[in-house]
Amino acid sequence: MQWFRQTYSRVLIFAIPNGGQRTLATASRLKVEGVVPGIPDLFVPEWLLWVEMKRAKNGRLSPAQVERIEYLTAACGHEVIVGAGMEDARNKITAFAQSRTFMK
Repeated sequence: MQWFRQTYSRVLIFAIPNGGQRTLATASRLKVEGVVPGIPDLFVPEWLLWVEMKRAKNGRLSPAQVERIEYLTAACGHEVIVGAGMEDARNKITAFAQSRTFMK
C-alpha cells in the first residue's frame, strides 16, 4: 500500500476486509454487513483493478476467489492481478499502469 500510494499518489486504492481469523460473532456481523468470500484484497476504482495478494511461495487461490475473479473479469470487465508476494504484485501493477494510455 505504501509503495502504491507513493507511486500513484493521486489514485485511490483501498483494502477489502475479507480475510483473517475472526470470532464467530465478528464473522456473523460482517456477513450481515455484506462481506463476500473470495473478493480480492485491494481495489483501485479509477482503474477498475482488483489485486489479490498471495504468498510468494505456495500461495493459492481458493475456489471462492477463482469464482469471484472470473465474475469480475468476465461479467464486469474489470482487471484482476494476483500477486505472488509484494514484489510480484508491484511488477504486475506497474506493467498494468504502463499498458494503459489513460495512465501515462
